Amino acid sequence: MWPFFFPAQRRLESARLLSPGFMSRSGRWRKDNTARKEKRAAATKAYQEKMEGQSGNTNAIAKGAEDYSSWSQEKLIERVTLLENELKLKNLSLTAPKSEKKSFKKPRAERTFDPSKYSTRLIALKLAYLGKRYNGFECQKSVTPLPTIEEELWKAFNKGRLIFPNITNPLQPGEVNWEGCEYSKCGRTDKGVSAFGQVIGIRVRSNRPLGKRKEKKVVDQLGNEALYDEGSGSASADKELDGGFNTYARENTVEMAAPALAPSRLPEQEGPTPDLGLSDPDFEEALNFDPIADEIPYCSLLNRLLPPDIRILAWCPAPPQDFSARFSCRERQYRYFFTQPAFMPTPTQLELPDQKGNKAPEGKMRDGWLDIEKMREAAKLFEGEHDFRNFCKVDPGKQISNFERTIFYSDIEEVDDSTSGLAFVNDAALAPRSEPQTGNPKIYTFTLHGSAFLWHQVRHMVAILFLVGQGLEKPSIVSELLDVEKNPGRPIYEMATDTPLVLWNCVFPREDDPERKDAIQWHYVGDDTGTGDYKYGTAGIMDELWNVWRERKIDEMLASTLLNVVAKQGMEAGELTLARKKGSRSQKVFDGGDMPRLQGVYTPVMNKLKMDRVEVINERYAVRKGFENSADMKLQGFRRLNNPNPVGNTPTVEDAD
Repeated sequence: MWPFFFPAQRRLESARLLSPGFMSRSGRWRKDNTARKEKRAAATKAYQEKMEGQSGNTNAIAKGAEDYSSWSQEKLIERVTLLENELKLKNLSLTAPKSEKKSFKKPRAERTFDPSKYSTRLIALKLAYLGKRYNGFECQKSVTPLPTIEEELWKAFNKGRLIFPNITNPLQPGEVNWEGCEYSKCGRTDKGVSAFGQVIGIRVRSNRPLGKRKEKKVVDQLGNEALYDEGSGSASADKELDGGFNTYARENTVEMAAPALAPSRLPEQEGPTPDLGLSDPDFEEALNFDPIADEIPYCSLLNRLLPPDIRILAWCPAPPQDFSARFSCRERQYRYFFTQPAFMPTPTQLELPDQKGNKAPEGKMRDGWLDIEKMREAAKLFEGEHDFRNFCKVDPGKQISNFERTIFYSDIEEVDDSTSGLAFVNDAALAPRSEPQTGNPKIYTFTLHGSAFLWHQVRHMVAILFLVGQGLEKPSIVSELLDVEKNPGRPIYEMATDTPLVLWNCVFPREDDPERKDAIQWHYVGDDTGTGDYKYGTAGIMDELWNVWRERKIDEMLASTLLNVVAKQGMEAGELTLARKKGSRSQKVFDGGDMPRLQGVYTPVMNKLKMDRVEVINERYAVRKGFENSADMKLQGFRRLNNPNPVGNTPTVEDAD
C-alpha cells in the first residue's frame, strides 16, 4: 500500500511547511471548542451579574418599602403606577392567545337558491318503511317519543330542495307544513305499523324549463291596442309576497296528467285546457324535454337522504287529473303476520290444569298452536259490507256515525317460504344453488282487502281470529259482533299488537273497472333506461335493504340456533316431570306479540263488559266540548274547537265541514 499513499503523505508534509497557518482537523476542533467555552463562560457571567442586579433591585425595593411612610405623595403615585403597568404587561404575556393555524382551504360559499327559477310538477310516490322505530306515519302536533315517517320525508324533501316552504334554512326546516305542495297521503298508519305500498302525492321541483313570456293583445276603452306581458313561469307575483319560496304551479308551463280516474266526480271547469300550437314558444321545449329521462331522479335522490328503513319504491310522472292519494284510493290491502305455533308449546306431561281444575280436553289445540282452518272459517265471515263498530276504536272527536265498510277479500294464507328465505337469490340471473326447504315453524298472514278501514279496525279483527284459533271462541263470534242491532255496544277486549301489521298496497282503479285494477302508471326504481344501478348498484335500493335484512337475519339465526342448542341439551321433552304436583295454570292468550298474555280464568268475549253505544259516546263528548249535542258539533265541525267564531257571528249550514 506504501506506493499508493507515499506521494500523498509527502504532499501533506510539504503543505505544512509551505503554509504556516495550516491546521489539522483535530487542531481546528480544539480551537473552536476553546472559543465556545470562553463564550459560554462570558454568557454565564453576564447572566449572574443580571440576576445579582435584579436581586439588588428587589432588596432595594424591600428596603424602600420600609421607608414608604417617608415618601411623598407624588413619589408614591409614581411608584404605584409603575408597578401596575409592570403587572399588566406580565398578565398579557401569560394570557396571550396562541396564534391560530392558518387554513389554506377557501371558505365554502353558500349557494343562493332561487325557487322562482324552477318549474314544478305534481307526482305520486310509492314508498315502504319498517314502522317499529317510528311513531306512526302522520306528524303529530304534540311532541312524540319517536319520530314520524312524515317528519323524515319533510326533512328529505327540504334538504333535496324539492319543495320550497317559506323558510330560510332548508337543512333545518322546523315544523312540518305541506301548504302549497298539493300534498296528500293514502294511509295513516299508527305507531309501530309498517307499510310496503304507501302512496303520497306532492308537487316538487322539476328540471323542465320555465315557460317563455307571452304577449297578449289588450284593447283599452278608447280602442287602442297594446301588448300585455303575461309573464313567464317564474311566479314573479308570488316572489314579491314570499320571496319565491313556494311550490305552487308555475304559469305557462307544460305539465303531464293522465285521464281522470272518476270523470263523473270531476268539478265543472271553465273550459278545456288549450293545446300547444306550432307557433307557441313552449312547443319546441315541450318536444325537447323528456319528462322521465330528463327529469330529476326523485327516487334515488330521496333514498340517499332518507333513513335506510324508509325507501321510495316508485314514482308516477303523470298522475290522473283528479288524483288525491287519499280520496282516489278505492282499495287498501293489509297483511298481519304471525307464526305457527304462535308461542312456545308446553309438553303434555308438563301441562297444569286450569284454575277450575280441568285438564285440557283431547280435541283441544295444544297451547301455542293455532287452528288455521277455524281461523279461515271466521275470516271469511268478514267479507261483504258490514257495520264494523264492534271491530274498531271509537274516536268521539270525529263524530263518526257511519261504520259500514266493504271487505273485498279476507283469508288466512301461508307465506310461501320464498318470502322468509329470499327466493329471489335463486333466480337464474343470480346463480341459484338449491331449492328452499319448508317446515315448521311456518309463517301465516291474515290478508285483508277493503275499500276503507276504521281506526284500529284490522287489529281488532285479527285479535278475534286469534281467540278462534286458540279454541277460546267459536268462528260464529264474528257474526255475533257484526250484528250491531243485537250488540250495539262493543265488548271491551284487547286488540292485537301493532308491529306485525303491514299496509301492503294501495290501489287506485278507475270508477268503471269492476276488477279494481291499479290505473296508476308506476315507474319502479331501476326500470327506466340507464337506471339499473339505482336498484342493484352500490348504495342502490336493493343494496341498502339487503343490509337492513342481513342485520336482522343474523339476529334471527343466533336466536334460533340458541333455542335449538338449549332444546337438545339434557333429557328429551317427553321425559321431563313437574317440580310440583299441585297448582293451576293461567290461560295464555295470544295477541300477536312476542309472548302471550296470562289472563287467569278466560272470560268469553260476549260476557265481557260492553261500551256504550256510539251515539251515546258522541253525544257525551259533544256536550263536554260545549256544544248543545252531537248534531250541533257536526253542524259546526271543528271550526269552533280550533278557530272560535267572533262574538255575534252565528255559524250557518254553509259553515259546516
